[in-house]
Amino acid sequence: MKLKLLLVEDSPMLIRGLQYTLEQAGYEVVVCMSKHMADDRLARMQFDVAILDVNLPDGSGFDLCKQLKEETDIPVIFLTARDEENDVVQGFELGADDYILKPFRNRELTSRVEAVLRRSGKTKKNLVAGDVEIDTEKDQVFVRGQEVEFTQLEYRILLMLMQNTGQLMTREKILDRIWDASGNFVEDNTLTVYIKRIREKLGDADVIRTVKGMGYRIDTEEAK
Repeated sequence: MKLKLLLVEDSPMLIRGLQYTLEQAGYEVVVCMSKHMADDRLARMQFDVAILDVNLPDGSGFDLCKQLKEETDIPVIFLTARDEENDVVQGFELGADDYILKPFRNRELTSRVEAVLRRSGKTKKNLVAGDVEIDTEKDQVFVRGQEVEFTQLEYRILLMLMQNTGQLMTREKILDRIWDASGNFVEDNTLTVYIKRIREKLGDADVIRTVKGMGYRIDTEEAK
C-alpha cells in the first residue's frame, strides 16, 4: 500500500511536475487546488503527509497547516516561493515539519519528504502485489506468507517495482537508481540476471511483467 500524500497547490503547471515526481517516488498523490477542496478531502480521506503552498486562491496555507496540526498528526511541508524570514518562522511556529523554497530540485523534494516521514515515525507501509508482500520497515519479502531471502540489489529492484505498481520502469531508470543507491555500476546484462533470480525466488507468485524492449512492470491488477 502506498503512502497517501495531500498536495495543495493552485498552479496547474507546477502540479503536473510535482505529481509526476511524487508518484514516481511511490506515493499516492491527491491534488487540491484550493483550501476548500483540501477541507473536503480531509473530511473524507486520511493522509500520511501534506505538502502545502502558502498562497491559495481562497485562503492561506498557514491556516490549513494550523487546522491540520490541531486535528491530526499529519506531517506538513510548505512548498512556496515566499522566502521572507517572517514567513519561514511563522510556518515552523505553526508546526510545519519542513519549509522548501521554490524553485527546487525533484530529488531534493522527495528526499525531504522521506526525511519528514522518518522523523514522524510514518514509515512506508507494507507493499502487496498478488501473493508477494514487502515489509518495508524490516526489509523482508514474503511469498504466500513465507519469508524469502533476497540479496541487497535483488531486494532494491523488487522494492522499486512494487513502489511503482502499474507503471513501466525502464531498464535505464532501474539501472540509474541502482547505481545511485549502491554506489556501484550495474550493467544492462547484469540487470537481466538479477531479474531472472528475483523471478526464480518468487516462483509461481511472480508478479513481474516484461515490456519487451523497454523494461518491467508490476501490473495494477496484480496488486491487492
